[in-house]
Amino acid sequence: MRDPHTIIRRPMITEKSTYSMDKYNAYVFEIDSSANRIEVKQAVEEIFDVKVKKVNTLYGRSKRRRVGRSVGFSKARKRAVVTLMPGHTIDLL
Repeated sequence: MRDPHTIIRRPMITEKSTYSMDKYNAYVFEIDSSANRIEVKQAVEEIFDVKVKKVNTLYGRSKRRRVGRSVGFSKARKRAVVTLMPGHTIDLL
């Protein structure tokens, strides 16, 4: 297994993700683009010492950005929505 800190890049703290933390006990992380669900589950369990119920992964597409005349694209990101077993929490805030 790879180093868990290379798989989990950072937690994504947004209004939608904090709502899912409170209501569904689900946490959103930005992950490495080559990581799969099994690696994400093992990494979260090792880093935060919790039990994971399920992992959903999704890609956020890159967006077109302008700086003056030049046009570029923002980086595409892969995210994981990690749902924990009842009774387990992660203190991110």
